[in-house]
Amino acid sequence: MSEIANSTTEEPWLKVTCDGELARWMAAHDVSLACTTYQTGKLLLLGRKPDGGLSVFERNFTRAMGLWADGQRLWMSTQYQLWRFENALRPGEIFQGHDRLYVPKVGITTADLDVHDVAVEEGGRVVFVATKFNCLGTTDERYSFAPVWRPPFISAFAAEDRCHLNGMAMEAGRVRYVTAVSTTDVADGWRERRRDGGVVLEVPSGEVVASGFSMPHSPRVHRGELWVLNSGTGWLGRVVRGKFEPLVFCPGYLRGLSFVGDFAVVGLSEARDRKTFGGLALDEELVKHGVEAQCGLRIIDTRTGELAHWIRIEGMVSELYDVAVLPGVARPMAFGFRTDEIQRTVALGDPREMEKQN
Repeated sequence: MSEIANSTTEEPWLKVTCDGELARWMAAHDVSLACTTYQTGKLLLLGRKPDGGLSVFERNFTRAMGLWADGQRLWMSTQYQLWRFENALRPGEIFQGHDRLYVPKVGITTADLDVHDVAVEEGGRVVFVATKFNCLGTTDERYSFAPVWRPPFISAFAAEDRCHLNGMAMEAGRVRYVTAVSTTDVADGWRERRRDGGVVLEVPSGEVVASGFSMPHSPRVHRGELWVLNSGTGWLGRVVRGKFEPLVFCPGYLRGLSFVGDFAVVGLSEARDRKTFGGLALDEELVKHGVEAQCGLRIIDTRTGELAHWIRIEGMVSELYDVAVLPGVARPMAFGFRTDEIQRTVALGDPREMEKQN
């Protein structure tokens, strides 16, 4: 168990617990995990300590949401910016017991687009879901952002969140699928279709791949299969021949999905906002399974649907948005802006590389 205490009261404002075999699983697969929480504005980095315990590192970023990672670099969306983090450590280098030090190097101001999922295409272009504008976008050197695609049922680019476009799945280095809570074309219209209006769309055609979802999120293509979180019901599953095939129920509102081999890493949230989350089938499923909604991560064996490992997050953090796998990382940390460590710590580039360039 890891606890982070309030400096004034010494009461833990964040308590993270996990099963006893989680660190061993992370070591066996040589991964760490990262997740975001927009409610309390945190980037959480979960790794393993030398003694086999769980390492928890957090930094503050207002409305942290979409997350993309490859082990050396992170992209994260915040309230009105996109941040690119770079690992400042050389191979084999350790800093304060950590083998990754993610430093925010580039901040791109986008204004408040309500950016949800973020990804990097094969050619290096950053693409994100601009939920407020019902479209996919990319960065622009002059303007807030450049729209690159919108669903065919959306008639105009307007800051009205008409369908709550939220998730995207990459395939062969390009965006292939997106999720939306509805196909409505009026401001805030998606709220009336939360229970069964959700769709998965193919990009760029805009054709409906599957429908009937309840607030779907986090579509992902893994090993040639399209996986989706049917968030309003609490079920993880895949799309097979145009139908959602549920695999396992997870006790929470689901957002954030990543994969490690045969395992799916799923983010869970407590659904406390009754205006947005009330009246969903998730309430009925929780009663049926005799559990309450939880905040944390579940690691599911996709071959069987069985729970392999779990992480429970309690305290001030009650929801998660995204989760990413950090391959080849044992114990990550990051710099933020609330302390002066980012000002005092200098990472010098390799002089030999400069000599080669000259």
